[in-house]
Amino acid sequence: MEISENAALVIVDVQKGFEEADFWGPRNNPGADDNIARLIDVWQSSGRPVVFVRHDSSKPGSPLRLGYEGNELKEYVEGRRGKGSGPELFVTKSVNSAFLGTPDLGAWLTEAGISQFVLVGIQTNMCVETTARMGGNLGYDVVVPYDATYTFDLEGPFGWRRTADEVGQAAAVSLHGGGFARVVTTEEVVDAAAG
Repeated sequence: MEISENAALVIVDVQKGFEEADFWGPRNNPGADDNIARLIDVWQSSGRPVVFVRHDSSKPGSPLRLGYEGNELKEYVEGRRGKGSGPELFVTKSVNSAFLGTPDLGAWLTEAGISQFVLVGIQTNMCVETTARMGGNLGYDVVVPYDATYTFDLEGPFGWRRTADEVGQAAAVSLHGGGFARVVTTEEVVDAAAG
């Protein structure tokens, strides 16, 4: 795997509101936050571009709603903003795809000549997956280190329930098997970025 010199790291919705277990339920990938922090450090120290994305929920009871503490980026992410030597962008959105936020992520990537991005964050099967699918459709080379994402148990139609592991794996299989993104590990990305 090759990580280009100007590949962007896109960090999706790593917000305090996702710590509210009573609202979201059980999660998977307990090491995801450590892996996200590690990738931010690698990107910032190499001068590569970093994109921070925040979800501003329009739902009144959401832990991610504007004006509520849960809307804020987790401290380890917020504390790293502005610390890299490369370009940085902050995007806010109220839908699943970071490509439908403000400012325009696609326009920023195009203007910078960026054709590859590494995508991390929360939730694997929601905003990470939607952003990856759109990125793939738009012709970007999308890389998703699975262990730098996480999600929660979910109930769907017909009373079907899936655990966070099942939901996350299904998203990874769809992205990778469907050709939207390459799903890899944090270690693989770190090794490739360093090489």
